[in-house]
Amino acid sequence: MSSAGKSVVLVHGGFVDGAGWKGVYDILKSDGFDVAVVQNPTLSLAGDNAATRQILDEQTEPVILVGHSYGGAVISEAGTHDKVAALVYITAFVPDAGESVNTLIGGFPADGPQPPILPPRDGFLFLDKERFPESFAGDVPAGEAAFMADSQVPWGLEALGGPVTAPAWRSKPSWYLIATDDRMIPPVAQRSMAERGGAKVTEVPGSHAIYVSRPEAVAGIIKDAAASL
Repeated sequence: MSSAGKSVVLVHGGFVDGAGWKGVYDILKSDGFDVAVVQNPTLSLAGDNAATRQILDEQTEPVILVGHSYGGAVISEAGTHDKVAALVYITAFVPDAGESVNTLIGGFPADGPQPPILPPRDGFLFLDKERFPESFAGDVPAGEAAFMADSQVPWGLEALGGPVTAPAWRSKPSWYLIATDDRMIPPVAQRSMAERGGAKVTEVPGSHAIYVSRPEAVAGIIKDAAASL
């Protein structure tokens, strides 16, 4: 599979920044892809859509747009950009028109693991630091998981509640990687969203931070999407 002329744009989720994509970035770059990483402010969905589109404007067509977790909402909104040819969701939210991440969280099974989100503080959300490793990064080395917990990026309530307007997955092909050990987004919810979105699905053992712990699996899904273009 030739990667010539194909670009990948990686979009991170809530509570983290783009640095977590380093392993995936390295693999894709070594395979010849042009790769860019969006640094979402995570203040509002509208702001993150704008930040992503700014990066998309700079890319060579066609673009594979990749989102992790909340980044799935961002790519659903920004993926209508003319340069985007395919969408890849990594254990991510897949909102329909009028839905937000908050809407989708409200539909999670009540008897399963719940994200340890603390009460809002000055309009921002954080995860409980003590529970972060087991909930977000269960298969990441302990020291790295602790660093992720201690370096959380505040997640704005306007990002959590921002509704998607015209979801790109309704008009563009999509792929979905289900992390079967995820304790932030239940696998049953991932399957439901992926099925509704008509995505090509791959299931891989891993935590919510599978993009950190198993970059080769994540890069493999992205390369599958690129091979279809």
